[in-house]
Amino acid sequence: MRSVVFVAPFPLETTLRFVRAAARLDGVRVLGVVCQEPRGEERRLFADFARVDNPLAASELIGAIDVLRRRHGQPHRIVGVLEPLQVQLAVARDHFGVPGTDPNTADLFRDKARMKDRLRQAGLPVARHRLITRMEDADSFAHEVGFPIVLKPPAGLGAKATFRVANLAELRSGVRGMGASRDNPVLGEEFLQGTEGSFETITVGGRVRARSISHYLPPPLTVVENPWIQWCCMLPRDIDRPEYEEVARVGIKAIDALGLRDGFTHMEWFRRTDGSIAIGEIAQRPPGANIVKMVSYATETDAYRAWARATIDGAFDTPWHRRYAVGCAFFRGIGRGRVAGIEGGDEAQRAVGKWVVESKLPTIGAPKSDSYEGDGYAIVRDERTGVVEELLEKLISTVRVRYA
Repeated sequence: MRSVVFVAPFPLETTLRFVRAAARLDGVRVLGVVCQEPRGEERRLFADFARVDNPLAASELIGAIDVLRRRHGQPHRIVGVLEPLQVQLAVARDHFGVPGTDPNTADLFRDKARMKDRLRQAGLPVARHRLITRMEDADSFAHEVGFPIVLKPPAGLGAKATFRVANLAELRSGVRGMGASRDNPVLGEEFLQGTEGSFETITVGGRVRARSISHYLPPPLTVVENPWIQWCCMLPRDIDRPEYEEVARVGIKAIDALGLRDGFTHMEWFRRTDGSIAIGEIAQRPPGANIVKMVSYATETDAYRAWARATIDGAFDTPWHRRYAVGCAFFRGIGRGRVAGIEGGDEAQRAVGKWVVESKLPTIGAPKSDSYEGDGYAIVRDERTGVVEELLEKLISTVRVRYA
């Protein structure tokens, strides 16, 4: 029996999907590192567990894993799916001599400034960037790239804590507000304009074995800046079209440049107005926004198991033929407070219900989510990409969440 340590600090459903996949592998015993004692299904998934107070502290992870090692023997793998944990997981692997992504590779994916430096050295198109530690850095970078500029933490996550500034006054205010200093640098980036999407891969032994492409409708930063917009993510059926060849080329070359051997990656790409492709950033983790679930619907297979096989077994044996286009509409509304109701649900059900493969309605009484993924969602599927685009438009134009 192989002991796999899964660092899952909190019992989020998005994390538990991957825990289930790991637990279903042959000959695997899943041991949890958690922040609170598991209960219910979570407790049944973990054969044993150890607690930590701060999962971002590598020393605490190592201490908890050592407790599990003394009880169950040397871990076969140490895994987790949350981006802020990837470097700490790599440090723990290195400490116990467990195979998997090493600390330097994990840090290349996590530190967006280092990442972009490495990708640019490999001849890949990325946004111009600079680490800002003082106001002079900000002024100089603005003079170099012009406005707008994006500000974010060097180890940010998606569009969270990311700001677009349109002029010098906003730039200086943002740099001051984020407390830029030598010990707390802020990453300034050229704002990439155009359509945005993501490129996912499963890599085994340094070779990309599976890939997926999605479109963001509209880009997440636009949704963050406009809380009334209901965001959609769409997976086209045919990803072997010429328009995606450059996306795949730069995505696979990025993985080679950063040195990943086994695992899932999630790369955000932009198609500029002139048709060229640029990399936003790439993460060494499965994507969020229901994309793994959507890939499963598109391929009629289990993409969670494919992740588990790659990261735990170092193998890939999942059929990966794209049979459908799939889209997800995320529901939210204008205002703040708690969810008081959902408008347009019955109309949407009549119009698109037969195409819906999964949905989660907002929970009445729940506080409004701060995420651009909103308070609920519906996933639709059809063999025709154009139909899925129309279904998504119908959903976001009909359904609206009301708060009080």
